[in-house]
Amino acid sequence: MKEFYPKDGRVILHVDMNSFYASVEVAFDPTLKGKPLAIAGNAKERRGIIVTSSYEARAKGVKTTMPIWEALKHCPTLIVMEPNFERYRKASLQIFQLLKEYTPLVEPVSIDEGYIDISSCYHLGTPLHIAHTIQTRLLNELSLPCSIGIAPNKFLAKMASNIKKPLGVTVIRKRQIGEALWPLKVGEMHGIGKKTADKLTKIGIVSIGDLAKADVNALIKYLGINGKKLFERANGIDNRPVDPDSIYDFKSIGNSTTLPVDTTNLDKIKLVLTNLSDSVARRMGRKEVCAETIQITIRYSDRKTVTRSKTVINPIESQSDIFRIALQLFMKHWDRESIRLLGVAAQQLIEKKYAYKQLDLFNFEEDVKKYKLTKTVDELRNRFGEEALLKGSQLSKLKEDRLTDRN
Repeated sequence: MKEFYPKDGRVILHVDMNSFYASVEVAFDPTLKGKPLAIAGNAKERRGIIVTSSYEARAKGVKTTMPIWEALKHCPTLIVMEPNFERYRKASLQIFQLLKEYTPLVEPVSIDEGYIDISSCYHLGTPLHIAHTIQTRLLNELSLPCSIGIAPNKFLAKMASNIKKPLGVTVIRKRQIGEALWPLKVGEMHGIGKKTADKLTKIGIVSIGDLAKADVNALIKYLGINGKKLFERANGIDNRPVDPDSIYDFKSIGNSTTLPVDTTNLDKIKLVLTNLSDSVARRMGRKEVCAETIQITIRYSDRKTVTRSKTVINPIESQSDIFRIALQLFMKHWDRESIRLLGVAAQQLIEKKYAYKQLDLFNFEEDVKKYKLTKTVDELRNRFGEEALLKGSQLSKLKEDRLTDRN
């Protein structure tokens, strides 16, 4: 079978589960098969938004982020269920355990998708045979449908898996980029969000082909280093290896800091918790995740260490929400002894595209305003540093602490 594999290149599969949350619910309860199904928060009260839906529901006009009441207008027979994240995590583990039966070079990138490097798997058959076998096994053994892209690199494999859903297997070779990708709108390219797509459209780059043929130096000037990366991707260039060690961590994003001087000063402690919460929130923003649990770590001057956590009903992502819970935990569990180290961590992470919140007509506008404000604050702090937008009293305290540290 070696003739079906490149001598010097790689063969990468991108396995993308179809309508994952809904599919897991159908696998758990086969009576749901073939019925229009949606996963959403606060389903019993007909409030909240659609997280994902089955293809039967999509055919009736049900879309992700659509309010439940609107989805029911499109599809009155829609079955609406609340998310069961433990069930989805268990299914995800089973999926990746199956994939690792073919090669250890498996890189999960989210709960429902991952890359596999099968470059040395010629003894198992052709790449197409392996892809179809994996797809069939996932369907027969776990009752979970998927689409698979086959390509010489991760970017092209990802693009290939999006071409046919559900249950598609698509091959994109380097020589096929012009016909397979270039006619697509630039916003359909993996790695390009709406904001970047709008910026590119403004300078006349409408399709992926336009991006591939653009002046790379002009792109770098316009988009920064990301301009070069997008230019390379549009031309099918992606040298990233499939790295099992870079597994997407659904457990925790955290930061901790050792205080310059052990303290019981509550104002100083609040300032540290504020900055730790901000750092965690911005890292979550870059990974596009929300958290179900917030944990704090308190280490006293005698090195005694305490960790405490709180799980929330609605997944959170903003600095203010993280800080609020972290401070609650701190005030509840602090024994008033001198503190040497503080830590804040977000746990039980969920991708934003799968997160849900029990929204209603009274708090939806407030949440949107809070989201826009958080994004603005993040951009300013990313640009000007951690101290940007600290309150005057906090900034004065920070300067005072620095003067103390120097003396």
